[in-house]
Amino acid sequence: MNNLLESPIEYLKGVGPTKGELLKKELQIFNFRDLLWNFPFRYVDKTKFHKISEIHDDSQSVQLKGILIQKQLLGAGRKKRLTARLRDSSGSIELIWFKGVSWVDKFLVPGTEYIVFGKPSSFNGRFNIAHPEIEVVKSNSGERPSTLAPVYSSTEKLNGKGLDSKGRRRLISTLLGKLEPSDIEENLPKYLLDRTKLMGRFKAMTKVHFPTSQQELDQARTRLKFEELFFLQLRLLQMKINNRTAIKGFVFDKVGDYFNRFFKEKLPFELTGAQKRVVKEIRVDLGRGYQMNRLLQGDVGSGKTIVGLMAMLIALDNGYQSALMAPTEILAQQHYNSLREMVNGLAIRIGFLSGTVKGKKRKELLKLLALGEIHILVGTHALIEDPVVFQNLGLSIIDEQHRFGVKQRAKLWMKSRPYPPHVLVMTATPIPRTLAMTLYGDLEVSVIDELPPGRKPVQTLSRNEGYRLRLLGFMKEQIKLGRQIYVVYPLIEESEKLDLANLFEGFESLERYFQKPDYQISIVHGKMKPADKEFEMQRFVKGETQIMVATTVIEVGVNVPNASVMIIENAERFGLSQLHQLRGRVGRGADQSYCILMSSYKVSQVGKKRLEIMVQTTNGFDIAEADLKIRGPGSLEGTQQSGVLNLQIADLAKDQKILATAREIATRILEKDPPLENPLNIRLKNYIQKHKRRIKLWSRIS
Repeated sequence: MNNLLESPIEYLKGVGPTKGELLKKELQIFNFRDLLWNFPFRYVDKTKFHKISEIHDDSQSVQLKGILIQKQLLGAGRKKRLTARLRDSSGSIELIWFKGVSWVDKFLVPGTEYIVFGKPSSFNGRFNIAHPEIEVVKSNSGERPSTLAPVYSSTEKLNGKGLDSKGRRRLISTLLGKLEPSDIEENLPKYLLDRTKLMGRFKAMTKVHFPTSQQELDQARTRLKFEELFFLQLRLLQMKINNRTAIKGFVFDKVGDYFNRFFKEKLPFELTGAQKRVVKEIRVDLGRGYQMNRLLQGDVGSGKTIVGLMAMLIALDNGYQSALMAPTEILAQQHYNSLREMVNGLAIRIGFLSGTVKGKKRKELLKLLALGEIHILVGTHALIEDPVVFQNLGLSIIDEQHRFGVKQRAKLWMKSRPYPPHVLVMTATPIPRTLAMTLYGDLEVSVIDELPPGRKPVQTLSRNEGYRLRLLGFMKEQIKLGRQIYVVYPLIEESEKLDLANLFEGFESLERYFQKPDYQISIVHGKMKPADKEFEMQRFVKGETQIMVATTVIEVGVNVPNASVMIIENAERFGLSQLHQLRGRVGRGADQSYCILMSSYKVSQVGKKRLEIMVQTTNGFDIAEADLKIRGPGSLEGTQQSGVLNLQIADLAKDQKILATAREIATRILEKDPPLENPLNIRLKNYIQKHKRRIKLWSRIS
């Protein structure tokens, strides 16, 4: 950036050392550029005012103009509040503050005309506005003319120092007055601007802060969103090209006896068309000479594990070891047992490693692994520990990858020389970070979109406490039919902070209703010893208990085809990924299965949305898409896995059309000019080189 924009923020007129420190601490605004790129989150149309008498029960946020006729401080200490009354020609309304009372009290002067903005609410039949935005009506404020006033995120500390929206508008107006178009250099080629009809960069930056119309604002935001998403696409696509040239991989060019014998003699069922397609995609990847980096997505029970095994058999046919890492010991043990059963008689040695494997057994296992005598190692995050050394690791499979951190997965990635192992990530519900990488990054994607023959979709219902008695009756009916039931609670012990159903209380309540000897109930939670947990699990697997009361410890790793009912208590408190995983515990047999989402009477809007999504779809990608909109995509280039992506104005969930256009254009440019050496693309090359972030690009590791 130009030197002027790199100037420390305290040097801007109106800031100084004290306000500068506050901007740094509260908003990470360190220089002029940071201030300019701190965009408004909404705008108020300063030309439109409501009359107080026009306010009604369904009113959204309104802008009022009137005289402050009184104010009053009430209470003391933490209970202190400030009330004031605003009057216009049609009536009056109460304004109230519970926070920042002292600062607001100094600001309010009875008899002065104010502009007030906020959402009205009704209390005892009268309207009031809590914590409204308020400013004095002045004819000459020194700000740039704008019918749409920007509103910036703020804090109580910023407000107390005059750095609220109004104060920040003044600072940005001062800064823009210092800048020339050359200070905010254009970074898109002329041919691209001509083709897309996008606003110039300097104008867009000016108008995003001080638009004179909604159309102008839309054009400015579109330009800046496109720019941000376009360069994100360009960086990710360049990485993808680089991976295929710079990141070499082992060449698995042979499909030999292990694979062929398994396919002909051991395959337990006919592969679905989707499974055959995915195996073919993996085979092609493994023989190309660069590292495979593929996401395998398929709902629980769709047959991902057998596809993973066939990939490991190809590795073995080419003389390489494989690793399969799972997030819990239960799931890892399940994979170990099922893989051993499937390859029985093929002279394939499979090892198991977790934190509970100790002493001589662990020492012998690690010795055989280093000698190459263990062909496939299955385990938990114990696989990434330093003493674990492979002779020639060629394929790394990570199951339910959203349960691992990026750095954890990277450690497994680094256990192979001279090339990194091929990577296959398996998941039933991609987390937002993976979804973002899938749609916009350097992961290839395989989807198993068919369930094995005979499987019926799980019927999902959302119910509240009024359904409790009917639910208990339904449970008895299912048990009478010979079925088994999961009941999942969010907590183990009672919490005063969260009004959630309690696992032990729920267990005792069910025991009173489902009494011995007619009914048997298992209980499993994370604080149990592994041996006790395994004992209870096995009782349920063998059908000795009809009901399993558990926490999310059974989210992955339990395969009981006879279990046909999943009841999730306080379902509104779970994330979409967890709900989808839990639902996947049922529907594994031929019988109709049910997932019943129990919630309290009062559910937040986000909670309601989650429950609606679960009832509407069983598709993992649809659920991940919804999760993206609710939670955000995480960081593509860093190690954050959920939350807000490091985008300053664009939103991957809301701006998908802009993003699709940006990706399409970036793809076309790189197809013709991968190194961006064409003189027409010099602006792109210069901008990317100037703004390369000094972070490790973990996005290479799925």
